Order: sequence, then C-alpha cells, then structure tokens
Amino acid sequence: MARTRYAALLRGINVGGKNIVRMADLRAAFEDAGYAAVSTYIQSGNVLFESDMAPAELEGAIEAMLDSRFGLSLVVVVRSHRQLRDVVDRAPDGFGAAPDVHHSDVIFLKAPLASRQALRAVELREDVDQAWPGAGVLYFSRLSERLSQSRMSRIAATPSYQNMTIRNWRTTTRLLSLLDERAAR
Repeated sequence: MARTRYAALLRGINVGGKNIVRMADLRAAFEDAGYAAVSTYIQSGNVLFESDMAPAELEGAIEAMLDSRFGLSLVVVVRSHRQLRDVVDRAPDGFGAAPDVHHSDVIFLKAPLASRQALRAVELREDVDQAWPGAGVLYFSRLSERLSQSRMSRIAATPSYQNMTIRNWRTTTRLLSLLDERAAR
C-alpha cells in the first residue's frame, strides 16, 4: 500500500496551560511510532504525516501512542489529504470569506459521530450562530460583533464533544495548503 498524506488533529493539548507538549517532542513521538514526513503546525496539536496504515486504524493507534508516550488521553481526528480537500471545497458558499464579519470554524467529527447527529447537539443563538452539516464535519459561523453572545462554547458541555475537535477556518485552509505543498514535491 502506498503512503498517504494525513493531518492528525489533536484535541486539548497546549490549551489554557494544560496538557503541554512541545512540538519537537510531538514530532519525535510520531517519527518513533513509524510515521513518515512528520511536521507540526502551530502549537495546538496539528500534525502532518504520511503512513501506509489503513485510515480506520490511525486514530486509535495515535491515541494509544500519545497516551503511552505522554500519559495524555487525547481525542485524535485524522483526515487524509483528499478528505481535507473535500472539507474545504464543500464548505457552504462564502464560508470563511469575511473573517472581520464572521468567525468561521470547522468542527471535525470522530466516528461514529455523524454530522446530522452532531448538529442536533449544537445550540445556536438566533442572529449570531449558524451551522451546516458536512462530510465528517460541522461548519460553524459566529457573528464577530456579537461573539460574546455565541453559544459555540456550549458545545464542550455536550456528550457529543467527546468525538469532536475544532479548528478555525484559517488553520483548516492552511493545513490543506501545507498538504498541497507536500503533494507538489
């Protein structure tokens, strides 16, 4: 099987002074576990790598590796380059296009959580929040001028949150760009 390019999205590291992991240590952990072409993007747990492992096995394998290596029980959502391309290409019209007007986030879902199920768990404030289902994601937009009124933070209190990790639109598109650059080499 040929190696596939992936993005691993780790939830809950280096946030609020908790679960601190240096990116050099994170890269080393992935490399020691046999993943190739490992790099990280910003400090919030975005790892790009290549593997010939079956996609269905990656999330569990990475979670077990992180627990063993760092003693951290983290949620990991893995998307292939193609899947991340689909997330960006299939975003609602205009999503992320006006960052001064709307804060746009992608809520990545870990199976078995499906987007329609996750959408039912999300509470929206009228005239502030909007959400749309996608393949393995929810697209969530908040009106910037009323950001403090958004119900986005309430997602963390739902049982569904155990199978989610959130990235802003800029990070999502940057991760895709980095994977695109790798493919062009």
